[in-house]
Amino acid sequence: MHRRNKIPLLLVFLVTISLLTTAQTGAGSAASQAPPANPTGAAEGPATVSKPQSPPVPSQDSSRPPGQAGTPTAPQSPDSDSGVFVFRKQVEEVVLHATVVDDKQRIVTTLEKAAFTVYEDGRPQTITSFRHEDIPVAMAVVVDNSGSMREKRQKVNAAALNLVRSSNPSDEVFIVNFNDEYYLDQDFTSNINKLKEGLEKIEARGGTALYDAVVASADHLKAAKLDKKVVFVVTDGEDNASTESLEQAVRRLQVENGPTVYAIGILGEEEHPKRAKRALQVMSERTGGIAFFPKTLDDVDAISRSVAHDIRSQYTLGYKPATPKNQGGYRQVKVEAHASGHGKLTVRTKSGYYAGREPASGTQ
Repeated sequence: MHRRNKIPLLLVFLVTISLLTTAQTGAGSAASQAPPANPTGAAEGPATVSKPQSPPVPSQDSSRPPGQAGTPTAPQSPDSDSGVFVFRKQVEEVVLHATVVDDKQRIVTTLEKAAFTVYEDGRPQTITSFRHEDIPVAMAVVVDNSGSMREKRQKVNAAALNLVRSSNPSDEVFIVNFNDEYYLDQDFTSNINKLKEGLEKIEARGGTALYDAVVASADHLKAAKLDKKVVFVVTDGEDNASTESLEQAVRRLQVENGPTVYAIGILGEEEHPKRAKRALQVMSERTGGIAFFPKTLDDVDAISRSVAHDIRSQYTLGYKPATPKNQGGYRQVKVEAHASGHGKLTVRTKSGYYAGREPASGTQ
């Protein structure tokens, strides 16, 4: 992920080494002219300069977010001092975050574990963990910064901030602005002012590298401490600048424990509205999220608040797949819910995942 206004790390490293080497040389010269050490051998005289520690070197390509090259450490259980909850899952457990709605599209939040049935590749699975709590999330706010968004950004930025305000106070959020490139303009934080500053780094120009920005943001989420992950993306057009295709981007999103995508498409007079709409729907639906297509820009704020409500109302289901994950491959997932007094219920969760290693970009 590109970062704005950052001095190249290699340059900082070389300058630091040069200065320290000069200091060591000067210290050594002064020491050679100083009186001999005392006869007892006690450590006196000028202190020597210790060997400097090298600055941390990123383990990934500079065009990708930190954390892409590896997976985060095992999630921890709730910390009684900090009050931060991090969901702990078993190594062999698959975790699903699911939203349940009734036939009137109202979110249902009163179901028990017995109401759910999980299927993997059509086979029922045993649910090994269940909870319905407002679990904090790691969230990427990914906003289109192309030229056509120039007049829309003020209201979009306000809606994005209201999404954060309506979410769990312990959420960790970062900001990515994109046009034909993507920029990490604010790393993980829950500070509204810092997020506002990140959103205001507007340079509306160029094309729309939507898929690249979403994939890079999903990669950055791997470094998060929180296990539940979300990508919230706002765009007004079709991707026309990515190196990733839609299919490749979806494969990268559907890794195990990948993020849920919520999308807002402000398509208006977009030249190819059907293709742009389909792209947002596919990324959202296959990850358990939802895509919105407001009629006016004024609707974006209300949508952002409904997204926050959706995230905070989810059930978390865990199961150990009957087919071991180390066998790899893509697994289809389906969750059903039935409870008396609720009529027909619909469960929205990811449609599947790649077990084991992440599929390489472009694989079939």
